[in-house]
Amino acid sequence: MSIQVDVHLRRGAFALEAAFQAGPGLTALFGRSGSGKTTLIDLIAGLARPDRGRIVADGATLVDTAAGVFLPPHRRRVGVVFQDARLFPHLSVRSNLGFGRVFARQPRDPAAFPAVIEMLGIGHLLDRRPEGLSGGERQRVAIGRALLARPRLLLMDEPLAALDEARKAEILPYIERLRDEAGVPIVYVSHAVSEVARLATTVTVLEAGRVAASGPAEAILRRADLVPIHEAEAGALLDMVVEGSDPETGLTRLAGLAGRLLVPGLTRTPGTRLRVRVLPARDVLVATERPRGLSARNVLSGEVAALTVSGSEVSVEINCNGAILAARITAAAVRELGLAPGSPVHAVIKSAAFDPAGIGLLRRPVEI
Repeated sequence: MSIQVDVHLRRGAFALEAAFQAGPGLTALFGRSGSGKTTLIDLIAGLARPDRGRIVADGATLVDTAAGVFLPPHRRRVGVVFQDARLFPHLSVRSNLGFGRVFARQPRDPAAFPAVIEMLGIGHLLDRRPEGLSGGERQRVAIGRALLARPRLLLMDEPLAALDEARKAEILPYIERLRDEAGVPIVYVSHAVSEVARLATTVTVLEAGRVAASGPAEAILRRADLVPIHEAEAGALLDMVVEGSDPETGLTRLAGLAGRLLVPGLTRTPGTRLRVRVLPARDVLVATERPRGLSARNVLSGEVAALTVSGSEVSVEINCNGAILAARITAAAVRELGLAPGSPVHAVIKSAAFDPAGIGLLRRPVEI
């Protein structure tokens, strides 16, 4: 399943000219407020009409202005999950979920209901009403309702924005499972780097209504130049596997292409595959000799892959056995260290730099 979008829309002084493609997994629309993320979601859902353009989802043409095609929202088979769950307050969870099946307009699949209930962990909520649910539980029910409509595409417009940190932590594992098991492409709007880093397969960055970049999450999120407002949060994504934990130190050992890492204790069993966010790039130290006598627990060896100058600072990409790490240091440090593409270096990272909220599950194998 895939989606192709190429649309143009002008609203007053704002102009949206965006083109991107998304395949299986989760594509994050990422950028600062006012960049056009929600407008793009509205166009895909059929809640707005482009001045010109084309949208194709799973081989079905939803919009083609040149051919005069514009499917109304109820015929698009596009599920939408908003910031607020928008559940019917007078109905039980079971009845709210039933509306998804009513609007599916597809042959009924008896296995769909129990499968969605199990995937989202909401079986114990079926007889309750929305007022008795937490924010995270309401969002899980809203996702279930959208899935039971058997969409060819799922749109999620900042679904965690209204939740506190505890509720976000509750629902993120379910969105990871949705990404990996539902078999439906997801377009996910967010301006939170931690969410995007943990969830996204692909990232499309919007700036002032235009696509500034689009590609694999690990390649996009280490570039501090794409969205300057998030510059301090640029960092690398590494695929790792849990080796074990040390109860005495409270640290968990991870291994991957980049090498071995010690991170704050995780409640993960050995062999679990993880995506680990190294953040921020400014906190990654670069040394030309292997350092000794440091409190930092992690030293990864590699060579400089690229240097990108931005004023007095330089973004350094370090190739650690095929995994790319990001650091951001001063131009003066680059000169004094004599760094250039191909220079052997060591990246030094404190264990405390790893935020457990930025560590998510991976379904694909991890190379070591």
